[in-house]
Amino acid sequence: MSRREILGFVAAACVACCIGPILAVLGAIAALGVGSTVSIGLAGLLVGAALIAAVVVVRRRRSSVGATEPETVPIERTLPSR
Repeated sequence: MSRREILGFVAAACVACCIGPILAVLGAIAALGVGSTVSIGLAGLLVGAALIAAVVVVRRRRSSVGATEPETVPIERTLPSR
């Protein structure tokens, strides 16, 4: 066997031995990426829903404040004594 053949066998053995853990690490990174994408997306959805709800509540409160008619209240006027 020549040195090239031995080097080729060693490289093939290294790939065969280490490919499992390498793929496992890459798979874990991908799974964590998917999980974080989903959680960040849900958080954004919740923030958006809260913002829409706040806008609706504020608009309803503003429209209900102006819906009442003003009441007249009698005021007694007295001059201060000197």
